[in-house]
Amino acid sequence: MTEVQTNTETPSSHHLFYPPGGLLLWALVLMELLTFSVALIAFFVSSHGEPDAFHASRMQLVPLYGLINTVFLLTSGYFMALSVQHFKQENYPIARRYVSFAMLGGLLFLVLKGVEYQQKISQGLTLGYDTFFTYYWLLTVFHLMHVLVGMIILLCLFFKLKSPAKLKLEDYEAGATFWHMCDLIWLILFPALYLIV
Repeated sequence: MTEVQTNTETPSSHHLFYPPGGLLLWALVLMELLTFSVALIAFFVSSHGEPDAFHASRMQLVPLYGLINTVFLLTSGYFMALSVQHFKQENYPIARRYVSFAMLGGLLFLVLKGVEYQQKISQGLTLGYDTFFTYYWLLTVFHLMHVLVGMIILLCLFFKLKSPAKLKLEDYEAGATFWHMCDLIWLILFPALYLIV
């Protein structure tokens, strides 16, 4: 009996010391957030040195695009949270359905971001145009790369849910944690780039 209890004990049962997805993943998340934080600090320092140029360049962005993409990512993150909840309850078909909804939100984000990039390129507002747009491209493309990686992770979870017995809760939570990190980073980038004057 003691042996059975030992085998059923998992790291996820110790939420205080073993957060969802594992300590290693959270270390990665913190490193990524630190990287973006340092870049944003540099962005704001530069903006104080060129306030008029930064304001003029910011006015060439379309805040509505950023707002819609925020809705896409937050909705996607909500569906992913529901998916984790149903995975824990072993409602695997429903969990799989919510993963597909989360991926749809990510795809819509990528499509709209692509439209925005195409417009900026056609206007000549490319990397190196000025200091503001150098930061804009570096920060948003770096975030876009994270979204692409997150989409691949969600796609893997979607297919693995065909055989849920082979999928561990820790792995599922790890994928969800990475996806929520993409949400969090965008929630910081959106007001910094599009709104703060």
